[in-house]
Amino acid sequence: MKIFHSMLLLLLLGVWLRPSNSDFVSADSCPDRDDVELNQAFGGINHLKPKDAQNKYIKVVEPTLAPIHLYDLPGYTRSVYERDYALITPESQVFSPISGWINSLAAFLITPAMGSHFSMYFVKFQGNSSAAQPSKGVERFVFVVDGQIQLSCEGQNHLIQADGYAYVPPGTIHEIRSDGSSMLLIYERRYSNEVGLKPELIVGVTDVQPLLDTPGEVFELRKLLPTNGVYDFNIHEVHYNQHGLLLLEGRGIYRLGKDWHPVQAGDVIWMAPYVPQWYAALGRTRSRYIIYKDVNRDPLLHPH
Repeated sequence: MKIFHSMLLLLLLGVWLRPSNSDFVSADSCPDRDDVELNQAFGGINHLKPKDAQNKYIKVVEPTLAPIHLYDLPGYTRSVYERDYALITPESQVFSPISGWINSLAAFLITPAMGSHFSMYFVKFQGNSSAAQPSKGVERFVFVVDGQIQLSCEGQNHLIQADGYAYVPPGTIHEIRSDGSSMLLIYERRYSNEVGLKPELIVGVTDVQPLLDTPGEVFELRKLLPTNGVYDFNIHEVHYNQHGLLLLEGRGIYRLGKDWHPVQAGDVIWMAPYVPQWYAALGRTRSRYIIYKDVNRDPLLHPH
């Protein structure tokens, strides 16, 4: 009997361009462990700190909305909503209070209302802030874009800074708080446990994760969570899955269906199943994005 697992996918991908006429090339190798400080001596807090992480994604936190001559053009936006994809650019990312969250503003980027089966949203902590619990049966993935947060869960405290992340299993009571300002990217969806197992809390830093082999490709690829079927966040390249992408650094051209869109750091993209897609990085700086994908599920049994 064939068993299909329900899985979500998060991809962290980087593409670099050399300042020459060369084609796309991969970046430097994965940083040494010395590039990340791990300190557990601060009052029982697990302190995960990527070096030079502060303001790493400044164009996400403080985005450039448009070329200077378009700033005052009424109604200008690069955002697009189609049946099978959406491009949500910074001028369309509207922040407002969110129920149960203290001193926080949220901008919902992708939700089931547009056809997805997951939610993706930004949260800005404004100081002395805390998060609400997710709904029953909902799992949560938190990526720190800027600043730092403290996660308390299962009797442990974790200090997570920019480029760090946490996966919180469904039904797990936890506290996320911040004394200062910070910005988070959050993915949530209702967990489907087909294997009768329970996922565990995971806290990590992106650049510590090993690079994966990508034969014939020009990008670097890291998985942020385990590959086994207990988790429904993972990495796989098949196209019956949905995608939720945040461009963290760089700029380029993205093909979505029959259309081609200029994109830059701070842009968010939703892609429905089977939509043709392709990305080319442009300029002299690297491109990096984090992406959600659902994989390892039978689309006949799980059409949505």
